[in-house]
Amino acid sequence: MQIKTGVEQSVYAILLLTFLPEKAVLPGDVISTQLGGSPTYFLKLLRKLVKADLLTSVPGSKGGFRLKKTPENITIYDVYVAIEGKQSLYSSSGIFHDMLNLKEKDICLLSDLMEEAESSWQSILKRQTIALFTDEIYKKCPQESLDTLKATISEKMVL
Repeated sequence: MQIKTGVEQSVYAILLLTFLPEKAVLPGDVISTQLGGSPTYFLKLLRKLVKADLLTSVPGSKGGFRLKKTPENITIYDVYVAIEGKQSLYSSSGIFHDMLNLKEKDICLLSDLMEEAESSWQSILKRQTIALFTDEIYKKCPQESLDTLKATISEKMVL
């Protein structure tokens, strides 16, 4: 399994928005520039996050994006589902049934294992919130780097 970079970029875009004061927005092009990505691609990601009710989009020349939910109420799994969808990572092709000439389709050893594995990683992503990541940023990042980021966001945000 490989999670696409869109999930990673979306998590960090949401983290950027946690630095905004209430009611302020950050334009999509500022987010893409800060994260080093294509503005067009980021707008697609941001629209998916809006559709998933994680962000609010404010249209117009003074528009941009802000969090719709509190950081405590946004899990990494929410972001994953918004970007990747909710489809299962594994789907049996029936090889096991064909190999043993089984009539019952409910026996698949690999499906059972994959379902358990998927449930485990989903559980981990569901308990990790944006708020917990924000706390980690303050613990692990140098203060001067945070101050520079906050100054950039403050300079580019729209009230």
